[in-house]
Amino acid sequence: MGNKVNTPSKLKIRTGDLVKVIAGDSKGQQGKVLSVQKDKNRAIVEGINLVAKHTKPNAANPNGGIIKKEAALHISNLMLVDPKSGKATRVGRKLNADGKLVRVAKISGEEIK
Repeated sequence: MGNKVNTPSKLKIRTGDLVKVIAGDSKGQQGKVLSVQKDKNRAIVEGINLVAKHTKPNAANPNGGIIKKEAALHISNLMLVDPKSGKATRVGRKLNADGKLVRVAKISGEEIK
């Protein structure tokens, strides 16, 4: 018997989405998703979960020093913000008029772009 490969499931959050943090130190904050790491089920959100990174002097930063940088958050701690009401909402999937599967906000039924 071979090893079962842990394939990541379909994520409900994508790059560019407006999300709200629902758990952890940054709870209640909102931000735009900069990148999603599907293999780790994590996302990097703009201005949230900032960590101090100590950098050596280099060409881009001649003095080096401590830089504030966004760290990845687990997807389960994020919730999409409803485009209509501005509240955190769950995400569903529906066929639109063109027969294409799109994401919809569960609160308002609004399509998520």
